[in-house]
Amino acid sequence: MAGQDARRRHGVSEDVSGWTYVGTRAELLPGEFKVVYDEVTQEPIAIYNIDGELYAVQDLCTHDGGDLAGGDVHGFEVECPRHGARFDLRTGAALCPPAYEPIAKFPVREALGGIWTRDDRE
Repeated sequence: MAGQDARRRHGVSEDVSGWTYVGTRAELLPGEFKVVYDEVTQEPIAIYNIDGELYAVQDLCTHDGGDLAGGDVHGFEVECPRHGARFDLRTGAALCPPAYEPIAKFPVREALGGIWTRDDRE
């Protein structure tokens, strides 16, 4: 798996155990996004770089289960490409119909030259 390879390359210790490797800052520039799958839960996580700040959210619209990644981004909002629901990338909040339930928001950290995230839901 990519995360395991990154840990080996960087000599990562236990401090990123359970975290999924996303890539480097050079691979995720402002205005870009990337989808990874959590190494434990296999949950799809979309990581967005908005003006240099990183946000990770569940890549699953709560309205109908479609992918959010690839939808238009308006400031800190991602628009579901299927039916137009919008979600706040900072909080996961559903902002307009047809979605009413929030999406999960995940932690993002930078360590050992890379970006890492994880599905921290219990």
